[in-house]
Amino acid sequence: MTTSVSSNTGYPRSSTRPIRSKMCALFLSVSAQTSRSYALSFAYAPLKSATATRTFSSEQRALFALKKQCAADACPSGGSPRLGRILGNFGRSNSGAFGLGRLASTSGMSIARPATLAPLELELKSQMDVTHDAFELVRKDVVEEYGAYCSLYRHVRTGAEVLSVSADDDNKVFGITFRTPPNDSTGVPHVLEHSVLCGSRKYPTKEPFVELIKGSLNTFLNAFTYPDRTCYPVASQNTKDFYNLINVYLDAVLHPRCVSDPMVLAQEGWHLELEDKDEPLTYKGVVYNEMKGVYSSSDSLLTRESMRSLFPDTTYGVDSGGDPAIIPTLSFEAFRSFHEKFYHPGNSRIFFYGDDHVEDRLRIIDEYLSEFEASPTSKLGSTINWQKKIFDKPRKEIHPYPAGADQPEHMINVNWLLNDAPFTAFDELALNLLDHLLVGTSSSTLYKALMESGLGDAITGGGLSDELLQGTFSIGLKGIQPENVEAVEKLVFDVLKKAAEEGFAEDDIAASMNTVEFTLREFNTGSFPKGLSFMLGAMSKWIYGADPTEALKFEQPLAELKASIAASGSKVFQELIQKLLIENNHRVTIEMVPSKTMEDEQVKEEQSRLKKIKDSLSEEEVEGIMETTKELKRLQAAEDSPESVATIPSLELEDLNRKTKEYPIEVDDDDVSGVKIIRHELSSTSGIAYVDFGVDLSSVPLSDAPLLSLLTRLMIESGTTDLTDVELSRKIGTHTGGINANIAKISVEPEGAEEFAVVDGMHMMTKMFIRGKSTADNCGELFDLMTLILTDTDLDVQKKVIEILKEKRSGIESNIQGAGHSYANMRIQSRYGVSGHIEEALSGISSLDITKELLAQAEDSWPAFLSRLEGIRANILSSSLRSGALLNLTGDKKVMSIIKPQVDTFLGGLPGSSDGEKVQNFYKVQHPWAIQAAAEMEGAGPLEDEGFIVPTQVSYVGKGGRLYDIGDKVSGAAMVASRYLRNTYLWDQVRVIGGAYGGFCTFDPKSGLFTFLSYRDPNLATTIDAYDGAGDALAEAAEELADRPEVLAKAIIGMVGDLDGALSADQKGWVSMQRYLGGEAPETRQARRDQILETTAEDFRDFAKRLKGLGDPSVAVVSSKGQFEASGKVMKLTELL
Repeated sequence: MTTSVSSNTGYPRSSTRPIRSKMCALFLSVSAQTSRSYALSFAYAPLKSATATRTFSSEQRALFALKKQCAADACPSGGSPRLGRILGNFGRSNSGAFGLGRLASTSGMSIARPATLAPLELELKSQMDVTHDAFELVRKDVVEEYGAYCSLYRHVRTGAEVLSVSADDDNKVFGITFRTPPNDSTGVPHVLEHSVLCGSRKYPTKEPFVELIKGSLNTFLNAFTYPDRTCYPVASQNTKDFYNLINVYLDAVLHPRCVSDPMVLAQEGWHLELEDKDEPLTYKGVVYNEMKGVYSSSDSLLTRESMRSLFPDTTYGVDSGGDPAIIPTLSFEAFRSFHEKFYHPGNSRIFFYGDDHVEDRLRIIDEYLSEFEASPTSKLGSTINWQKKIFDKPRKEIHPYPAGADQPEHMINVNWLLNDAPFTAFDELALNLLDHLLVGTSSSTLYKALMESGLGDAITGGGLSDELLQGTFSIGLKGIQPENVEAVEKLVFDVLKKAAEEGFAEDDIAASMNTVEFTLREFNTGSFPKGLSFMLGAMSKWIYGADPTEALKFEQPLAELKASIAASGSKVFQELIQKLLIENNHRVTIEMVPSKTMEDEQVKEEQSRLKKIKDSLSEEEVEGIMETTKELKRLQAAEDSPESVATIPSLELEDLNRKTKEYPIEVDDDDVSGVKIIRHELSSTSGIAYVDFGVDLSSVPLSDAPLLSLLTRLMIESGTTDLTDVELSRKIGTHTGGINANIAKISVEPEGAEEFAVVDGMHMMTKMFIRGKSTADNCGELFDLMTLILTDTDLDVQKKVIEILKEKRSGIESNIQGAGHSYANMRIQSRYGVSGHIEEALSGISSLDITKELLAQAEDSWPAFLSRLEGIRANILSSSLRSGALLNLTGDKKVMSIIKPQVDTFLGGLPGSSDGEKVQNFYKVQHPWAIQAAAEMEGAGPLEDEGFIVPTQVSYVGKGGRLYDIGDKVSGAAMVASRYLRNTYLWDQVRVIGGAYGGFCTFDPKSGLFTFLSYRDPNLATTIDAYDGAGDALAEAAEELADRPEVLAKAIIGMVGDLDGALSADQKGWVSMQRYLGGEAPETRQARRDQILETTAEDFRDFAKRLKGLGDPSVAVVSSKGQFEASGKVMKLTELL
């Protein structure tokens, strides 16, 4: 079963700013071979929202640390951390709260916490009293809000601080964080974050991290660099695995090989490369190429300039990730000194969370710290200095960004430095609520004014950023005509002045308050470990010397804020706007102007710089660079010895659970309503009901399918007959935990299909899902709102439609530049099957032209456009609605009992009747979209390699084809082989040797399709050549695996780890529903797991043979014109931007 979801995929969550990490590349693949759900696969995530969106954040609150996690492709050092994995994209639209009703009536929450059994509570509490001779117990605390029992220790010998959190959660988390403020933009903290994981004293392999990835059950394994700190977190549900990960990470950060081996800096950071003395010098290096990709993004450049301008005197003014023009000035001496200065235990903050024993935590930490002495200067030397508000008047700067021939638009950000002294907890919470009131939803005051002005295409900045020592507020637009730039800045101030003078409506404050409060209480982190979110929340205070547990408590400031609002309404927000924004002169407006020559100028400047370097070298120095290049490549290509690999701790096959994870499901074809009801009764959902209502879309013509994502946006954002968009948003925010709408295309098993056989994709379900959540008591309000937006959305909103389409166009353009690998992948997949063909039209490169056409029609022929929208809704609400509808409910037993009357009322009030027209059975018949797509593909002509030209300094290289023919049976062992190839050959050839930020592959056992992909790649032709050698490399590996069963076991363990990721309650219900609709039985999943566990070297040989005979392979590449010209590869070229 494969599932594609467009629009937003899930319950609304806070959107995020980007994070960079060493291991991002390992997790970029759009892999159909794993059921681990991180809400959105990174490769497709950029397609889900046209621009960065906001709900709210709180540096004081653990949950709001989630908003900081995003893809690695956006902004450099933009006041946010950098992280590889992507979290769920909680859409901007109405991510409201669970129903409290009016604020005046809220003295407490109705979200229930599971009753804690006395023995468990006593056990957790007892863990707070554990002592160890090497540690001083500084203080104990209980974070009642989250049932967390905390002890803060200080290591006597080194001064290292350890926060031990005991909780009833088997998804255990460890993290060690160092304060690492840089004083330049060489990217030394970022390069070091990559490099320490490349071998250590105890684990002398080239990359122990990759060995862990190959054979671990981890639920999180990464490292990430903030502008002022570097974090190394791991998580696992298996205790043995958890402590294996901790051992490797502690040795890596404290005793890395990189500080004694310059070749690591050369590989991960930068080096001069020369293989032929008559060829020009080039720069290579993973971080160097990663940051070239970052600096190709206009959004990234805007954020970088914003931070630099606001912080002229502190570490936040430089780029901890590295400026590609400056990275090559980083010397090995400076690199080594940075580690020596900042990576001492005395400068660390060490964190544990979960249900393991505190004695074990303290023991393992002391084993690593006991050999160090105290370093009083280490922590002092890493102090983060405050940027004082020194501007006597606001400033403005203008900077260029690389643009294509048809990109005349400007961008603007208005940026404020908010504080130069610590905020109180009250102020922080009030600021987050103000942020939500201003930009939290599409109907928020400032967001709405900017988007409805018509002055630009999409929001920039996104509002409050508060995860660092000092907060900032940034807002603006992109896609602005030059003559409108000043009008945007004026509009921002006009809206803020009006808000300061008039305040906010009581209903708006109530909705925002409910949103913030219920999000805090639900603490839904999806499949992202709760403990990691807890750690990031604590670290936002702890890293600056404050109390880590106080950063996680919200009851007192929340009560104070409610009291303030009850006493004086919105006065607190009006005063904040006046003081921190209107009267604050420490403000910089950044305007970005398009430059059609910037890309060429950057290339020429680099070539000129390298030519000068080469011309200045003696013949012996040139020979030296050639020898170093040769030696580096030899080292990169060399295999670790079996003895070195054996030092990496790993699990055994016996440690695995041989049974698949299944989730409760009960299916009821309700005779009264005619609607299929799917229930998932879990042990506890804290009194919250998660509701997904789906309606069939098969009667909507495929030609109108591109309008469906627009329709889902309108359903949430445009209002109804009796409610304006603002009023609808208020209701959603006040009474629910958020409502969203999305489109799901689910491949299904045709009746009579053989188990594990590749299918042709002609059988599928297409559904529009309205997804929401609320407390059980407020489920009636939730269902009423779902009915309203399904049946009564105001579609005659031309201005809103144009606004959304412009935003989508802008987003696609930005995403192709920053996430070109996902577009290359969709393009390749579209050539071999109807499912890929449909997906590419809706979300791929083709969707850019389609969106432009829709925008033109909306502007020039509104009546015809409106008629199309109304026709789609009429199709959905036809007499067959109930036949094709389903209601997916997830909750605990009490929740299910409470909501039953509301469920019956909701189903009874739906349009149509139970004896209405029946939707076709798509397990038996082909879907109309698939039939139309097949006809379109027949007329498409022969396959051809394609290149897509955009302004960029890197390439995204894809190649793929059909690995298994329709009808062929695919064993689960093929998934093991594909994963192994990704983590060995492709990692080594494309990333380590080639210098790309990522090299990986995707394999879908249901379609039989396989693709190679690279991410932020300095190469093009050589990467394709590497792909062509993959089959032979895997065949050689198969022979090794036959002789080394421990290596094969590690590959199997890693695959099982992918299958067994932790899911939140709502995700369990959603995944279980998808499995049911796809037609795959639990027995089939168990049989596939058995195949995985029984994988042999012969399975690898078979997979390698198929790779060497990949059927009708083709190429899709996103890159610059210069890269295509230099590659020598023949492709059909299309200039996109």
